[in-house]
Amino acid sequence: MTVQTFPEWQGQPLDEVIYQCRELFEDSDLPTVRRWRDAGGRVVGHFQVYFPEEVVHAAGMLPFKVRGATVEPVQADSRFGSYLCSILKTSLELALSERIELDMFVTHPICDAARNLAGVWGRNYSYPCQILYLPQNANSGHAAEYLRGEYARLKRGVEEVAGREVGDDDLRASLAVFNENRALLRELYAIKRDTPWLLPVDEAYVLTAVGGLIPREEHNQLLAYVVPLIRERDAKRQDKIRVVFEGGFCEQPPLDLIRALGRSCYVVDDDLLIGLRWILEDVPADGDVLLNLAKAYVDESSYSPVQHDLRKPKERMLLKRIEDSAAEAAIVTAAKMCEPGLEEQVAYTRALDEANVPYFVSEFEENMTSFDHLEIQLETFVENLLFD
Repeated sequence: MTVQTFPEWQGQPLDEVIYQCRELFEDSDLPTVRRWRDAGGRVVGHFQVYFPEEVVHAAGMLPFKVRGATVEPVQADSRFGSYLCSILKTSLELALSERIELDMFVTHPICDAARNLAGVWGRNYSYPCQILYLPQNANSGHAAEYLRGEYARLKRGVEEVAGREVGDDDLRASLAVFNENRALLRELYAIKRDTPWLLPVDEAYVLTAVGGLIPREEHNQLLAYVVPLIRERDAKRQDKIRVVFEGGFCEQPPLDLIRALGRSCYVVDDDLLIGLRWILEDVPADGDVLLNLAKAYVDESSYSPVQHDLRKPKERMLLKRIEDSAAEAAIVTAAKMCEPGLEEQVAYTRALDEANVPYFVSEFEENMTSFDHLEIQLETFVENLLFD
Protein backbone atom coordinates (compact mmCIF):
# COMPACT_ATOMS: atom_id res chain seq x y z
CA MET A 1 0.00 0.00 0.00
CA THR A 2 1.36 3.42 -1.00
CA VAL A 3 0.37 6.11 1.49
CA GLN A 4 2.22 9.36 2.17
CA THR A 5 1.90 9.68 5.93
CA PHE A 6 4.44 12.45 6.57
CA PRO A 7 4.50 15.00 3.72
CA GLU A 8 5.28 18.02 5.94
CA TRP A 9 9.06 17.72 5.55
CA GLN A 10 9.23 17.39 1.80
CA GLY A 11 11.15 20.07 -0.07
CA GLN A 12 11.84 22.06 3.10
CA PRO A 13 15.16 23.53 4.31
CA LEU A 14 17.09 21.36 6.77
CA ASP A 15 16.06 23.26 9.90
CA GLU A 16 12.40 23.02 8.93
CA VAL A 17 12.73 19.28 8.23
CA ILE A 18 14.19 18.72 11.68
CA TYR A 19 11.48 20.91 13.22
CA GLN A 20 8.77 18.84 11.53
CA CYS A 21 10.43 15.62 12.75
CA ARG A 22 10.52 16.98 16.27
CA GLU A 23 6.85 17.99 16.09
CA LEU A 24 5.88 14.53 14.84
CA PHE A 25 7.98 12.78 17.47
CA GLU A 26 6.39 14.76 20.31
CA ASP A 27 2.81 14.43 19.02
CA SER A 28 1.23 11.73 21.20
CA ASP A 29 -1.79 11.61 18.88
CA LEU A 30 0.42 9.84 16.31
CA PRO A 31 -0.97 11.52 13.16
CA THR A 32 1.10 9.46 10.72
CA VAL A 33 -0.30 6.19 12.06
CA ARG A 34 -3.80 7.64 11.86
CA ARG A 35 -3.23 8.60 8.23
CA TRP A 36 -2.09 5.06 7.49
CA ARG A 37 -5.21 3.60 9.09
CA ASP A 38 -7.50 6.15 7.44
CA ALA A 39 -6.19 4.92 4.08
CA GLY A 40 -7.18 1.36 5.00
CA GLY A 41 -3.83 0.15 6.31
CA ARG A 42 -3.28 -2.20 9.23
CA VAL A 43 -0.83 -1.66 12.07
CA VAL A 44 1.28 -4.04 14.16
CA GLY A 45 2.68 -2.56 17.36
CA HIS A 46 5.93 -3.99 18.71
CA PHE A 47 7.51 -3.22 22.06
CA GLN A 48 11.17 -2.47 22.70
CA VAL A 49 13.97 -3.42 22.03
CA TYR A 50 14.41 -5.27 18.71
CA PHE A 51 11.75 -6.62 16.36
CA PRO A 52 12.09 -8.07 12.82
CA GLU A 53 9.97 -5.38 11.19
CA GLU A 54 10.63 -6.84 7.76
CA VAL A 55 8.09 -9.60 8.46
CA VAL A 56 5.29 -7.10 9.10
CA HIS A 57 6.35 -4.82 6.25
CA ALA A 58 6.36 -7.77 3.84
CA ALA A 59 2.67 -8.33 4.63
CA GLY A 60 1.83 -4.75 3.61
CA MET A 61 1.24 -3.59 7.19
CA LEU A 62 2.85 -0.79 9.18
CA PRO A 63 5.27 -1.84 11.95
CA PHE A 64 4.79 0.73 14.73
CA LYS A 65 7.50 0.96 17.41
CA VAL A 66 5.80 1.08 20.81
CA ARG A 67 8.23 3.09 22.95
CA GLY A 68 5.99 4.79 25.49
CA ALA A 69 5.06 8.47 25.32
CA THR A 70 4.98 11.65 27.36
CA VAL A 71 1.39 11.06 28.48
CA GLU A 72 -0.14 10.51 31.88
CA PRO A 73 -1.18 6.84 32.31
CA VAL A 74 -4.64 7.79 33.56
CA GLN A 75 -6.30 4.53 32.52
CA ALA A 76 -3.26 2.25 32.30
CA ASP A 77 -2.12 2.90 35.87
CA SER A 78 -4.81 0.62 37.27
CA ARG A 79 -3.64 -2.28 35.06
CA PHE A 80 -0.15 -2.44 36.61
CA GLY A 81 1.56 -2.54 39.96
CA SER A 82 3.19 0.55 41.39
CA TYR A 83 6.86 -0.33 41.14
CA LEU A 84 7.21 -0.66 37.39
CA CYS A 85 8.91 1.45 34.76
CA SER A 86 6.90 4.19 33.13
CA ILE A 87 7.17 2.93 29.53
CA LEU A 88 4.88 -0.04 30.18
CA LYS A 89 2.08 2.16 31.45
CA THR A 90 2.35 4.91 28.86
CA SER A 91 2.56 2.40 26.01
CA LEU A 92 -0.73 0.80 27.03
CA GLU A 93 -2.19 4.24 27.68
CA LEU A 94 -1.72 5.08 24.00
CA ALA A 95 -4.13 2.25 23.17
CA LEU A 96 -6.57 2.74 26.05
CA SER A 97 -6.90 6.46 25.30
CA GLU A 98 -7.51 5.61 21.63
CA ARG A 99 -4.48 7.52 20.43
CA ILE A 100 -3.43 4.35 18.63
CA GLU A 101 -5.44 1.51 17.13
CA LEU A 102 -3.59 -1.74 16.46
CA ASP A 103 -4.40 -4.98 14.66
CA MET A 104 -1.72 -6.96 16.52
CA PHE A 105 0.69 -6.38 19.40
CA VAL A 106 4.00 -8.13 20.04
CA THR A 107 6.27 -7.85 23.05
CA HIS A 108 9.43 -9.64 24.19
CA PRO A 109 10.68 -11.23 27.42
CA ILE A 110 13.39 -8.61 27.91
CA CYS A 111 12.37 -8.38 31.56
CA ASP A 112 9.57 -9.75 33.73
CA ALA A 113 7.41 -6.68 33.23
CA ALA A 114 7.76 -6.66 29.43
CA ARG A 115 7.05 -10.39 29.25
CA ASN A 116 3.76 -9.85 31.09
CA LEU A 117 2.79 -6.92 28.90
CA ALA A 118 1.23 -9.16 26.23
CA GLY A 119 -1.09 -10.69 28.82
CA VAL A 120 -2.12 -7.31 30.24
CA TRP A 121 -2.62 -5.88 26.76
CA GLY A 122 -4.55 -8.95 25.63
CA ARG A 123 -7.03 -8.66 28.51
CA ASN A 124 -8.10 -5.31 27.09
CA TYR A 125 -8.21 -6.10 23.37
CA SER A 126 -9.42 -8.93 21.17
CA TYR A 127 -6.71 -8.70 18.53
CA PRO A 128 -3.66 -11.01 18.79
CA CYS A 129 -1.17 -10.10 21.52
CA GLN A 130 1.95 -12.24 21.34
CA ILE A 131 5.38 -12.71 22.85
CA LEU A 132 8.29 -13.12 20.46
CA TYR A 133 10.86 -15.23 22.26
CA LEU A 134 14.28 -14.08 21.17
CA PRO A 135 17.01 -16.60 22.12
CA GLN A 136 18.18 -16.43 25.72
CA ASN A 137 21.44 -18.20 24.87
CA ALA A 138 22.84 -16.47 21.81
CA ASN A 139 26.00 -18.59 22.08
CA SER A 140 24.22 -21.85 21.36
CA GLY A 141 24.94 -23.37 17.97
CA HIS A 142 21.18 -23.77 17.56
CA ALA A 143 20.27 -20.14 18.38
CA ALA A 144 19.81 -18.99 14.80
CA GLU A 145 17.78 -22.04 13.81
CA TYR A 146 15.60 -21.63 16.90
CA LEU A 147 15.06 -17.95 16.12
CA ARG A 148 14.20 -18.77 12.54
CA GLY A 149 11.39 -20.92 13.92
CA GLU A 150 10.16 -18.02 16.06
CA TYR A 151 10.20 -15.72 13.04
CA ALA A 152 8.21 -18.31 11.07
CA ARG A 153 5.65 -18.48 13.89
CA LEU A 154 5.44 -14.69 13.89
CA LYS A 155 4.98 -14.70 10.12
CA ARG A 156 2.02 -17.07 10.39
CA GLY A 157 0.37 -14.75 12.90
CA VAL A 158 1.08 -11.73 10.71
CA GLU A 159 -0.36 -13.50 7.66
CA GLU A 160 -3.55 -14.25 9.56
CA VAL A 161 -3.97 -10.60 10.55
CA ALA A 162 -3.08 -9.32 7.08
CA GLY A 163 -5.32 -11.84 5.36
CA ARG A 164 -2.62 -12.80 2.88
CA GLU A 165 0.46 -14.98 2.56
CA VAL A 166 3.95 -13.54 2.82
CA GLY A 167 6.17 -15.09 0.19
CA ASP A 168 9.94 -15.14 -0.17
CA ASP A 169 9.83 -12.36 -2.76
CA ASP A 170 7.83 -10.20 -0.33
CA LEU A 171 10.45 -10.76 2.35
CA ARG A 172 13.32 -9.98 -0.02
CA ALA A 173 11.67 -6.74 -1.15
CA SER A 174 11.21 -5.68 2.48
CA LEU A 175 14.74 -6.71 3.36
CA ALA A 176 16.06 -4.38 0.65
CA VAL A 177 14.08 -1.48 2.16
CA PHE A 178 15.37 -2.13 5.67
CA ASN A 179 18.95 -2.74 4.55
CA GLU A 180 18.83 0.69 2.92
CA ASN A 181 17.38 2.19 6.10
CA ARG A 182 20.07 0.71 8.33
CA ALA A 183 22.77 1.94 5.94
CA LEU A 184 21.36 5.47 6.03
CA LEU A 185 21.21 5.38 9.83
CA ARG A 186 24.84 4.24 9.94
CA GLU A 187 25.70 7.22 7.75
CA LEU A 188 23.77 9.56 10.03
CA TYR A 189 25.57 8.23 13.09
CA ALA A 190 28.92 8.50 11.32
CA ILE A 191 28.31 12.23 10.89
CA LYS A 192 27.44 12.54 14.58
CA ARG A 193 30.58 10.61 15.51
CA ASP A 194 33.07 12.29 13.16
CA THR A 195 31.68 15.85 13.00
CA PRO A 196 29.28 16.20 15.96
CA TRP A 197 29.10 19.98 15.57
CA LEU A 198 27.13 19.36 12.37
CA LEU A 199 24.52 17.15 14.04
CA PRO A 200 23.53 17.64 17.69
CA VAL A 201 22.33 14.55 19.53
CA ASP A 202 18.71 15.70 19.78
CA GLU A 203 18.50 16.25 16.01
CA ALA A 204 20.03 12.86 15.24
CA TYR A 205 17.60 11.33 17.70
CA VAL A 206 14.40 12.70 16.16
CA LEU A 207 15.62 11.90 12.65
CA THR A 208 16.10 8.31 13.80
CA ALA A 209 12.96 8.03 15.92
CA VAL A 210 10.47 9.02 13.23
CA GLY A 211 11.40 5.76 11.47
CA GLY A 212 9.22 3.96 13.99
CA LEU A 213 6.23 6.16 13.11
CA ILE A 214 6.14 6.09 9.30
CA PRO A 215 6.56 3.54 6.52
CA ARG A 216 10.24 2.76 6.15
CA GLU A 217 10.26 3.82 2.49
CA GLU A 218 9.31 7.32 3.63
CA HIS A 219 12.02 7.25 6.27
CA ASN A 220 14.56 6.29 3.61
CA GLN A 221 13.48 9.25 1.46
CA LEU A 222 13.76 11.57 4.46
CA LEU A 223 17.24 10.39 5.47
CA ALA A 224 18.54 10.42 1.90
CA TYR A 225 17.35 14.03 1.66
CA VAL A 226 18.83 15.33 4.92
CA VAL A 227 22.21 13.57 5.05
CA PRO A 228 23.78 15.68 2.25
CA LEU A 229 22.27 18.84 3.76
CA ILE A 230 23.76 18.04 7.16
CA ARG A 231 27.20 17.51 5.61
CA GLU A 232 26.95 20.95 3.95
CA ARG A 233 26.04 22.76 7.15
CA ASP A 234 28.05 25.84 8.04
CA ALA A 235 28.62 25.08 11.72
CA LYS A 236 31.75 25.74 13.74
CA ARG A 237 33.34 23.27 16.09
CA GLN A 238 32.96 24.21 19.76
CA ASP A 239 35.09 23.42 22.79
CA LYS A 240 33.00 20.53 24.10
CA ILE A 241 34.02 17.12 25.38
CA ARG A 242 33.09 14.01 23.43
CA VAL A 243 30.90 11.56 25.38
CA VAL A 244 29.03 8.30 24.87
CA PHE A 245 25.49 8.05 26.21
CA GLU A 246 24.51 4.63 27.58
CA GLY A 247 21.10 3.67 28.97
CA GLY A 248 18.52 4.48 26.29
CA PHE A 249 17.91 0.96 25.02
CA CYS A 250 14.26 0.68 26.17
CA GLU A 251 12.50 3.55 27.93
CA GLN A 252 13.56 6.79 26.29
CA PRO A 253 14.75 9.95 28.02
CA PRO A 254 12.65 13.07 27.41
CA LEU A 255 13.70 14.95 24.30
CA ASP A 256 14.40 18.05 26.39
CA LEU A 257 16.86 16.04 28.47
CA ILE A 258 18.63 14.84 25.33
CA ARG A 259 18.75 18.43 24.11
CA ALA A 260 20.24 19.52 27.45
CA LEU A 261 22.99 16.92 27.05
CA GLY A 262 23.79 18.37 23.65
CA ARG A 263 24.21 21.85 25.12
CA SER A 264 26.92 20.62 27.47
CA CYS A 265 28.84 18.13 25.34
CA TYR A 266 29.09 16.31 22.04
CA VAL A 267 27.27 12.98 22.30
CA VAL A 268 29.22 11.10 19.63
CA ASP A 269 27.56 7.71 20.12
CA ASP A 270 24.67 6.26 22.11
CA ASP A 271 22.27 3.35 22.50
CA LEU A 272 19.11 5.42 22.06
CA LEU A 273 16.49 3.37 20.19
CA ILE A 274 19.17 0.78 19.54
CA GLY A 275 16.57 -1.65 18.21
CA LEU A 276 16.25 0.40 15.02
CA ARG A 277 20.03 0.03 14.53
CA TRP A 278 20.44 -3.43 16.08
CA ILE A 279 21.67 -5.20 12.94
CA LEU A 280 25.04 -3.76 11.95
CA GLU A 281 25.49 -5.07 8.40
CA ASP A 282 23.32 -5.65 5.35
CA VAL A 283 21.35 -8.88 5.66
CA PRO A 284 21.80 -11.18 2.62
CA ALA A 285 18.70 -11.57 0.46
CA ASP A 286 19.59 -14.89 -1.11
CA GLY A 287 18.49 -18.24 0.30
CA ASP A 288 16.32 -18.45 3.43
CA VAL A 289 15.50 -14.85 4.32
CA LEU A 290 14.10 -15.67 7.77
CA LEU A 291 17.24 -17.63 8.60
CA ASN A 292 19.39 -14.76 7.33
CA LEU A 293 17.52 -12.36 9.60
CA ALA A 294 17.94 -14.74 12.53
CA LYS A 295 21.68 -15.10 11.89
CA ALA A 296 22.04 -11.33 11.66
CA TYR A 297 20.31 -10.90 15.02
CA VAL A 298 22.66 -13.41 16.64
CA ASP A 299 25.96 -12.70 14.86
CA GLU A 300 25.87 -9.23 13.26
CA SER A 301 24.23 -7.16 15.96
CA SER A 302 24.81 -4.53 18.60
CA TYR A 303 24.49 -5.12 22.36
CA SER A 304 22.15 -4.17 25.18
CA PRO A 305 21.43 -5.22 28.77
CA VAL A 306 18.54 -7.39 27.57
CA GLN A 307 20.65 -9.73 25.42
CA HIS A 308 23.06 -12.13 27.07
CA ASP A 309 25.93 -13.02 24.76
CA LEU A 310 29.29 -14.13 26.11
CA ARG A 311 30.94 -12.87 22.93
CA LYS A 312 29.69 -9.36 23.72
CA PRO A 313 30.20 -8.60 27.42
CA LYS A 314 28.40 -5.31 27.92
CA GLU A 315 31.27 -3.71 29.83
CA ARG A 316 33.75 -4.51 27.07
CA MET A 317 31.32 -3.37 24.39
CA LEU A 318 30.81 -0.03 26.13
CA LEU A 319 34.57 0.50 26.31
CA LYS A 320 34.78 -0.37 22.61
CA ARG A 321 32.02 2.12 21.82
CA ILE A 322 33.99 4.78 23.69
CA GLU A 323 37.21 3.88 21.89
CA ASP A 324 35.67 3.67 18.41
CA SER A 325 34.03 7.06 18.78
CA ALA A 326 37.10 8.71 20.35
CA ALA A 327 34.98 9.71 23.34
CA GLU A 328 36.57 11.23 26.42
CA ALA A 329 33.88 10.24 28.92
CA ALA A 330 30.62 8.36 29.36
CA ILE A 331 27.15 9.26 30.58
CA VAL A 332 25.72 6.12 32.17
CA THR A 333 22.00 6.33 32.77
CA ALA A 334 19.04 4.07 33.47
CA ALA A 335 15.30 4.51 33.52
CA LYS A 336 13.78 4.51 36.99
CA MET A 337 12.52 1.05 38.00
CA CYS A 338 14.41 -0.54 35.07
CA GLU A 339 15.96 -3.67 36.53
CA PRO A 340 18.21 -4.57 33.54
CA GLY A 341 19.44 -1.00 33.16
CA LEU A 342 20.14 -0.40 36.85
CA GLU A 343 21.97 -3.72 37.17
CA GLU A 344 24.22 -2.89 34.24
CA GLN A 345 25.09 0.49 35.75
CA VAL A 346 27.09 -1.32 38.42
CA ALA A 347 29.04 -3.36 35.88
CA TYR A 348 29.58 -0.37 33.60
CA THR A 349 30.92 1.91 36.32
CA ARG A 350 33.28 -0.77 37.58
CA ALA A 351 34.69 -1.26 34.06
CA LEU A 352 35.00 2.48 33.52
CA ASP A 353 36.85 2.85 36.83
CA GLU A 354 39.29 0.12 35.83
CA ALA A 355 39.85 1.76 32.44
CA ASN A 356 40.21 5.24 34.01
CA VAL A 357 37.38 6.63 31.88
CA PRO A 358 35.49 9.53 33.50
CA TYR A 359 31.74 9.00 33.77
CA PHE A 360 28.56 10.68 34.92
CA VAL A 361 25.77 8.53 36.43
CA SER A 362 22.09 9.47 36.48
CA GLU A 363 18.54 8.16 36.25
CA PHE A 364 15.64 9.41 34.17
CA GLU A 365 11.95 8.90 33.55
CA GLU A 366 10.23 9.59 30.23
CA ASN A 367 7.75 12.02 31.81
CA MET A 368 10.21 14.04 33.88
CA THR A 369 9.94 17.77 33.15
CA SER A 370 12.61 19.43 35.28
CA PHE A 371 16.26 19.06 34.29
CA ASP A 372 17.85 22.09 35.98
CA HIS A 373 19.51 20.17 38.79
CA LEU A 374 20.77 17.42 36.48
CA GLU A 375 22.04 19.94 33.93
CA ILE A 376 23.98 21.81 36.61
CA GLN A 377 25.56 18.55 37.78
CA LEU A 378 26.46 17.62 34.20
CA GLU A 379 27.95 21.06 33.52
CA THR A 380 30.07 20.72 36.67
CA PHE A 381 31.25 17.29 35.51
CA VAL A 382 32.14 18.66 32.08
CA GLU A 383 33.94 21.71 33.45
CA ASN A 384 36.03 19.52 35.75
CA LEU A 385 37.18 17.57 32.71
CA LEU A 386 37.81 20.62 30.53
CA PHE A 387 39.84 22.49 33.13
CA ASP A 388 41.47 19.60 35.00
